[in-house]
Amino acid sequence: MGDLISDGKTRVAWVTSIANINAPTATELNAGLDLTKRITPDGLKADPTTADVDTSSLASKFDTKTVGRIGFENELTMKRGDNPSDDAPYTTLVYGTVGFMVVRRGIDYTTAWTTGQQVEVYPAICGERANIAPAANEVSKFMSPIKVTDQPATAALVA
Repeated sequence: MGDLISDGKTRVAWVTSIANINAPTATELNAGLDLTKRITPDGLKADPTTADVDTSSLASKFDTKTVGRIGFENELTMKRGDNPSDDAPYTTLVYGTVGFMVVRRGIDYTTAWTTGQQVEVYPAICGERANIAPAANEVSKFMSPIKVTDQPATAALVA
């Protein structure tokens, strides 16, 4: 049994319009801005949180819990580009920009969006981007917080 290596097997796009987040079309995804080559190797954060609901009672001798609300703490850390086309993520993901962050995992980055692929679709609005302090021997970077505005489709299939 082998392990799935993630290197080169993630694709991320910012899409302005998706009619059905549970079944985005390849056409909708291709119309989006491909962010993948600008995201740092550790720069994709799409982390779910699940709140605890206390189910214990006055009679309980043990604390019990069940699952509560789900939330997401999403952000992208990206490299700045030295020309307008390479810097499109910086000029696109500005405060208040509304769209969809779409993530595909486990398939070679170079593979086109295709019917049947599983993707995560996050309806979102961008927070204030933060320029990351410069450091020796590093590229210029920024971080964009991606606020999830509605329930995402974390197991959507490309239609």
